[in-house]
Amino acid sequence: MAFFPRKYFFLAFIISYFALINATTVPELKYHPKLPSLYEPTLIWYRANDEGNVTAMTQNLDKFLEGYNRPGLIAGRGQSVIHCDFSRPPKGEEVCDVNGNEFTPCISGNRYGYDRGSPCIFLSLDKIVGWTPEFYNDSSSLPADMPEDLKNHIADLKRRDPKTANQLWVTCSGENPADIENLGAMQYIPARGFPGYFFPFSNAQGNLSPLVALRLERPQRGILLNIECKLWARNLKNSAPEKQGVLHFELLVD
Repeated sequence: MAFFPRKYFFLAFIISYFALINATTVPELKYHPKLPSLYEPTLIWYRANDEGNVTAMTQNLDKFLEGYNRPGLIAGRGQSVIHCDFSRPPKGEEVCDVNGNEFTPCISGNRYGYDRGSPCIFLSLDKIVGWTPEFYNDSSSLPADMPEDLKNHIADLKRRDPKTANQLWVTCSGENPADIENLGAMQYIPARGFPGYFFPFSNAQGNLSPLVALRLERPQRGILLNIECKLWARNLKNSAPEKQGVLHFELLVD
C-alpha cells in the first residue's frame, strides 16, 4: 500500500474545504424547463411540430412558474409580497413580486414560443442568504471580456438613470462560432439582469428567486446547440478556472 505523508492529507482537506466554501457562497444559475433525461441531463430537446412535445414543455414551465403567478400557493408569500423597484426595495419580511406579465411574449398563452420554434428559457438563481453582488455599474471600469453589447447597455442606463445599472447582469451565447451562428438572435426579458433590489437574499417566508426569460428568436433546427450563460458581478470570477455563476446547457429543436 502506498504511504502518503500527513501533510498531503492536510493539503487535500484545505483544498476541498475551500472548494466547498466557494460552491456554497455564490449563487448559481439554473435553467427551466427541465424534463427528466437519463442520457443528457443538460439537454432541452423537443419537436416544434409535435403537440405532445410542446405540451410537455408548456406544462413544465407552467408548473415552475405557478408559485410566481399565484402567490398564495407559497407559504407566507401572499401576505408579504410587494411591488419593488430601484427606489423601493423590500423592508423587513417583505419580498419582491415577480410579475408573470413582465415576460410577454414568454407566457403560457403563447406556449412560451415552443410551438413556433422560438423557445423561451427561464433563468433563476440559487438563493444564497445574505449574498449581495458588487455591481458592474460604471462603464469606465468594466472587464475586457464582457460582451460589447452589455457594456453599451450599462453605459446607456448610467446616462439615463444610474440606479437602474445596479443589476446582476447575465449574458448567454453559443459556446463556439458554429453555435453562435446557429443560435441566432435572442432577447432578455424583462431586462438584461437581476435587479439589485432583490439583494441581499433574505430567508423571509415566501421569498423566490428573480427571473430572466431568454427568448431565442429563431435557433437553427436539427442542430445541437451548446449554450453558455454567465453572471457578471465584481465579486464573481466567471472565467476559468473558477467559472463562478456560469451555466451550460444544450438545445436541440427538431
